[in-house]
This record gives sequence, C-alpha cells and structure tokens, in this order.
Amino acid sequence: MTDAVLWKMNGDKIECQLCAHRCLIPSGKTGICGVRKNSSGKLLATTYGKVSSMGPDPIEKKPLYHFLPGSNVFSLGSVGCNFRCDFCQNWTISQEYTTRGLRDVEPEQIPILANRYRCSSVSWTYNEPTIWFEYTLDGAKMAKTSGLGTSYVTNGYMTEEALREISPYLDAMNIDVKAFTDEFYRKRSKAKLQPVLDTCELAKKLGIHIELTYLIIPDQNDNPAELRKFAAWVSNSLGPDTPVHFSRFHPDYNLHTVRGTPMETLKIAHHTAREEGLRFVYLGNVAHCDEENTYCPKCGTLALERTGLRLVRNLSREGKCGKCGEDLNIVIDTE
Repeated sequence: MTDAVLWKMNGDKIECQLCAHRCLIPSGKTGICGVRKNSSGKLLATTYGKVSSMGPDPIEKKPLYHFLPGSNVFSLGSVGCNFRCDFCQNWTISQEYTTRGLRDVEPEQIPILANRYRCSSVSWTYNEPTIWFEYTLDGAKMAKTSGLGTSYVTNGYMTEEALREISPYLDAMNIDVKAFTDEFYRKRSKAKLQPVLDTCELAKKLGIHIELTYLIIPDQNDNPAELRKFAAWVSNSLGPDTPVHFSRFHPDYNLHTVRGTPMETLKIAHHTAREEGLRFVYLGNVAHCDEENTYCPKCGTLALERTGLRLVRNLSREGKCGKCGEDLNIVIDTE
C-alpha cells in the first residue's frame, strides 16, 4: 500500500476526492470502493501495485477500435470498484473479491512486460482503474517515458481533479455509459449518471481519445427513446466522430435470470445512432457481424475489417480512408 492522493479532512473523517462519490470515511474504514482506507487520519491506497490479472490483449478487446488499431495492449487489473452493478461481468474481482493471491508489480516493470509481449500500449482495465489511481498514474508516467500509449477502461465516475491530474499521461479512454437515465444508475449501479457524462465531456476537452460502450440490457436500458437521447447527446456534446459500441448483455452475477440482448434490439440501437448523426457505431459481444467493421462515412468504403475482436484487414492510410482520404478519427501514433 501507499499514501493516497486527492483527499482532505472533513471534521473527524477523510473526504476522498478521487471519485464522484466523494466518500466521507471514518477512521479504520474504507470508502465505497473497498480499497481506500482511513488509517488514523491518513488515506491509504491499499491495492497499490497489487495485480489480479495482467497480460496482452488485442486493443480491439477493450474495445478501442480507433486507437492504435491492430496492435496489442498490455492489460492490468486489480480488485474493487466504486460501483455496485448487479449485472457486473467481472464481479469476482470487482464485487466479491479477496486480496489473497494478488501479484506485486511495480510501475517500473510495466513497460518491461509490455515490451516483452510486443505491446504498443498499456491499459488499466478488468476492474475500475480510477480507484487504483496512484498506481495507474505512476504506471502511465513510466509507459509514456518508454514510448507506449496508455488507456483506461472505466465507468467514468472520477472527479475533475483526478481526470485533470492524469490527463497528461492518458491517451485514450473507453468509458461505459451504462444507461441514459439516473433511475437506472441509482437502482442498478448505486451511482448517478451526470458525473459520467461530465467525465466524457471533460476528457474530450482535454484531448483524450474517447470511445463509449453502452451495454444493452433487455427491459432495463433498451427503451428506443432512451437510446435515441443517448445517441443525440453523444453527437451534440462529444461530436459525431465519437466511436460508440453497443454491447450485447449476457446473464451474469445478480441478473442471471435476465435474457440476453436480442440481435434485433442491437440493430435498432445501431440504426438509431446513425440516424442521430454518429459516424462510427459498432455492435459487440456478438458473433461476426458487419457492424464490427469500420466503413468510411463519406464514400462507404471498407476501411478496417474485424473478426473475433481482432483486426484482420486495414485498408486505411494514416488514419484516413484509403479511397477518398476522409478522416476516420483514428489514432495511429501516441508519440
């Protein structure tokens, strides 16, 4: 563990300023995340350097389709989360976890491991990286020094202070927008919607490449009007070039009795988003479908072909359409 950053005393409790919960933590207790602890008036990051999962992935698995496409990314995760999603698909490390058996990986080791697996970037993922902030910040600094790209796969529930501090060292984010109603967030994740939207908008302003994932859960967040409002917000607030991934739900954790998302619902979401002006819309967690490929929004030419979360053919040139030269909003170099 190590001393935490972004906190202050508030009476006899510590106010954590890392995520939007801004927990008031009594002595001897942790915040909602379960890993940031008030130890006699000092906030400790108890999982610093503690890794539950790590290894190389295709960058498309994050999913990041417009960030260093076709490359490998070295992924790391720990334990804990600041959400309580009853549909979590990584619940064994985010919700009902143990700290036994975690590996110690110092930030200095991260670029060495990434290079060993011929990875072009590093991603903090699997559980919520925001609550691992001190470690991800130190690791991102080491990665950038070594010429590697960096990314977060996150629920976006961080404070402005936290995002601004890490932004110089963070190239990309895939942010989960879990629904487009506050009611869903309060009921299913024990959180609020607005802080997530604020993070998306600030990340865009700070020059971080962002892609959004919306997991469509039948009868929970699949209302056509809600999907349209979400797509319109993306187009108007983040820009029509923002890649959006509509992902298929499969029964898990405490929603194991809910059916998987019908393909028809995913197709409706895709069509709606395109109607609202989004130029790069994808479907995920499904068998091979045409909606996982990137087409030029101007001339319709196939630019990036994918299958099984891997890039199999890249027909773009320097991030532009290989036929007409249209900008495809693709990051090809983080130097």
